[in-house]
Amino acid sequence: MPAACPDDCPQNRNVLFIIIDQLRADCVFGALAEHVKLPNIRSFMQEAVSFKRHYSVTNPCGPSRASILTGQYAMNHRSVRNGTPLRHDTPNIATEMRKAGYLPMLFGYTDTSQDPRAYDANDPALRTYEYPMNGFHEMTEMRLEMSYPWQSHLMSRGYKFKNYWDVYKPVSPSGSAPRLNDPALYSAEDSDTAFLTNSFLGKMAAYHKESWFAHLTYIRPHPPLVAPEPYNSMYDPAGLPLPQRLATPQEESAQHPFFDPLLRKSTAASFVEGFPDLEPTDENIRTLRSVYLGLATEVDHHLGRVIQFLKDTGQYDSTMVVITADHGEMLGDRHSWGKMTVYDAAYHTPLIIRMPGNEKNAGARISRITESIDVTPTILEWVGQEVPNSMDGRSLLPLLHGEVPKDWRPYSFSELDFSDPLEPTLWQQELGTTASDSCLGILRDERFTLVEFAADLPPMLFDSQGRGELENVAAWPEYSEDLCRLTRQMLRHRMRNMDHTLSLTAITGDGARSKPRFQR
Repeated sequence: MPAACPDDCPQNRNVLFIIIDQLRADCVFGALAEHVKLPNIRSFMQEAVSFKRHYSVTNPCGPSRASILTGQYAMNHRSVRNGTPLRHDTPNIATEMRKAGYLPMLFGYTDTSQDPRAYDANDPALRTYEYPMNGFHEMTEMRLEMSYPWQSHLMSRGYKFKNYWDVYKPVSPSGSAPRLNDPALYSAEDSDTAFLTNSFLGKMAAYHKESWFAHLTYIRPHPPLVAPEPYNSMYDPAGLPLPQRLATPQEESAQHPFFDPLLRKSTAASFVEGFPDLEPTDENIRTLRSVYLGLATEVDHHLGRVIQFLKDTGQYDSTMVVITADHGEMLGDRHSWGKMTVYDAAYHTPLIIRMPGNEKNAGARISRITESIDVTPTILEWVGQEVPNSMDGRSLLPLLHGEVPKDWRPYSFSELDFSDPLEPTLWQQELGTTASDSCLGILRDERFTLVEFAADLPPMLFDSQGRGELENVAAWPEYSEDLCRLTRQMLRHRMRNMDHTLSLTAITGDGARSKPRFQR
């Protein structure tokens, strides 16, 4: 039993690790929180510890999950795009939980692109970026672009659709032309969120006799933005705030050369099926936001079912429950949609952890900076499994216990790759960048956010004591010293966190010997 665990820790140690796809942190604590109903998450927060300044270290889905599950920065695992392979021998939460005696059960997806060196060229694993990560035991396949079990469920229930993407188109109840917030063709009882939850609850009942680990991953509120009744019309669009933004997309583009390709690529029309000519009017933006929030509330409803299941089966007090998101969502902020950008809304995510035996800290809200790579080391340490030196993240157990290590990080670091090695992206075409230098790093400290590029592009600097992300002050002379300091900080961060898979191991006359990367 690990030393960090109190004496009253349960004999069985279960872990339920939940990821909600594309949930903004401010839906839980922030600007949108007062506009969305998340009663089960909010109730859970009273029994758990919440981390208010938690950031994804990379985007989009595949890379962010690669970092979460391997505990590595993208600069080390290098699965930097959806479709970029992850090395087959990279330690991850599933491989390490197996060493601790757990069967890593996957309900949903990990969006992992497989290493072609480990498969025959004809293997189906090399035909999709949505394959499960090595080590996981796939209990329920639930993938955004495939989802054959859910498709089969819909077909068996009598739903008719010509192709899979028709499932994501709003349907007018009256048969007229559909509106943006018309309901999905399926009922709430048959939604992808309900289907996945039902599968989890139906398959987990017998596992109460042993310690178990389950990774439950919800697709929603990821687009396409369509929701079943009543979630499609749960929120009045007129009552929702407009996004934070400059007056026009042109003003946004003028902030930096990076933004013009972004705004041309990421549009409101791309977030809903069946409306290719959708104009980003205030009314349409508010309507899309209302559907997004409805989907978030639907996920919350089913999270409540999952937590109640743990309580009803007597497993709640023997289960570490982790609820987080893989990344955020711009949702019209800065005239942008998605997560391929530099702003906090795309990286800032909720993290809520309930650890058995930690009742004295229930309801605590931590303001220390944490990163998505910290989750896997936290789980491994709690179950008593050694954390590999390859993992860049640090266990959050001290923070969960109300203690702050003296050497805790004073900043967060994120990365984004905006290239494509086969077909150059709009960024590559417009900026003249290559597949090797179409990437950026983001360093956030207590006051500033620095964005630096690998290509010969000017940096960005945002000052939270000024206009924040609404104003790039990198070229202002009075900020030159801060710009230099933060640039050196980013360089040092990268140098200190270069891949440590074997760098702390020495071959000696007595064999291979190594030291733990992070001392407790």
